[in-house]
Amino acid sequence: MSPLADAVEVVETHAEAESLPLAPLLVLEPLRRYFDAASLGSGQLAWQRIGEGQANLTYLIRRGDESFVLRRGPRPPYPPSAHDMVREARIQRLVSQFGVPVPEIVSVCDDASVLGVPFYVMRFLEGEVITDDIPPALDAPEERRRTALAAVDALVDLHAIDVAAGEISAIGRPEGYLERQVRRFSAIWDQATERSVPEVQELGGWLAANLPETQRHSVVHGDFRLGNLMFERSAPARVAAILDWEMATLGDPLADLGYLTATYAVPGSSATPIELTSVTRSPGYPTRDELVARYAERTGLDVSGLAWYQALALWKAAIFCEAIYTRWRNGERPGDTFAPTLEAGIPAMLADAKQFVDLA
Repeated sequence: MSPLADAVEVVETHAEAESLPLAPLLVLEPLRRYFDAASLGSGQLAWQRIGEGQANLTYLIRRGDESFVLRRGPRPPYPPSAHDMVREARIQRLVSQFGVPVPEIVSVCDDASVLGVPFYVMRFLEGEVITDDIPPALDAPEERRRTALAAVDALVDLHAIDVAAGEISAIGRPEGYLERQVRRFSAIWDQATERSVPEVQELGGWLAANLPETQRHSVVHGDFRLGNLMFERSAPARVAAILDWEMATLGDPLADLGYLTATYAVPGSSATPIELTSVTRSPGYPTRDELVARYAERTGLDVSGLAWYQALALWKAAIFCEAIYTRWRNGERPGDTFAPTLEAGIPAMLADAKQFVDLA
């Protein structure tokens, strides 16, 4: 067991934080001062960790009768381009101007003296995030189907944004997106791993040698799955917000469809560490093919080569998870129960990725 296994999550003052071997995740006294200066409620802070995030962290903050959600990155160190909360907040504000449902961002803090890392604060939004349980209002067979199709429709609407001009055009470089993804994640693997997993290089080489031609450019969410959507609490199923925009950029929209369908649980498919919405194995939820058909019908895009994007999705997820696994092994994620599952989980994800493109 790591000597850092008893890391403290929340302290009152910076003085307390400085005495700890690992930085805490919340420091309440400077955070209260920040909330006061931003006119975000009044009184003492009550906090609660929420969400399923394995990298960035989300807290419900209550002050009197007001509720907020604070989102911050993990404990440093991490690559300078990773966990950019300021950029993530900016992208959400931009897409909201096009009618994309996102939580209202009320404040962004780039001053690391408050919590040690940048963070942003959102207005608390009532709704349901579907993971292991189906909300009663969305549990009828027709609502199960409507829920998954509503997710596809939300993705279609996101991909319909015109990214050729305006401020939205500056959030990424769409040309060469797929090639950069393969190159970038290959480099991340070399930095993240301390073990040999030959399937990473094998699949990465195949992806690089078989790059598809991008049909058009769009906003790419980068982590679009049912577990990153909030639904309204009443039927019929409606998406209230799309969450977790850290990976968002401009690129090939089929990358999002590939990720959504590759991580979508269906009867008979193997469970992986990123299967975070297992309920879609239940009767009533549409198949992967039905999701793809809905997307193709609404966008007019050719989805015949989607298997490449599905393999890319699981390959990238395996590499991202390897960084989590390595940090846990090095004592940087004390108390983590997810990371130990990745020893076997990452090879399992890679095996599934290879099956999509008949490399198994």
